[in-house]
Amino acid sequence: QVRLVESGGGSVQAGDSLRLSCAASGRIRSNSGMGWFRQAPGKQREFVAAITWSAGRTYYADAVKGRFTISGDSRKMTESLQMNSLKPEDTAVYYCAVKGSYAGSLYYDNVYDHWGQGIQVTVSS
Repeated sequence: QVRLVESGGGSVQAGDSLRLSCAASGRIRSNSGMGWFRQAPGKQREFVAAITWSAGRTYYADAVKGRFTISGDSRKMTESLQMNSLKPEDTAVYYCAVKGSYAGSLYYDNVYDHWGQGIQVTVSS
């Protein structure tokens, strides 16, 4: 059974920083990369950032580019999301995910095979 566990969420003030971490365990047949998504109340889940193992490339949503940094370790099946200069609009439940196949765009949640339970990040003004 595959399990992803997020940690590091919480409540902060605008301008503060948080670091989210995710650890995957279990039998994952294929792991081409990992990503972070978020879902704010009343909104659809959206892409935040992703990292691919083969090329070591990182990808970011425009809304977080320059403020968030994704990193990870393919052997340990872990990833982190350093979030700086947080804004109230970053408030959401954040989910980590594992993308097994190399096919499909990493910007879309339907290509990810395994998901964490989500962790709350709240940024107040």
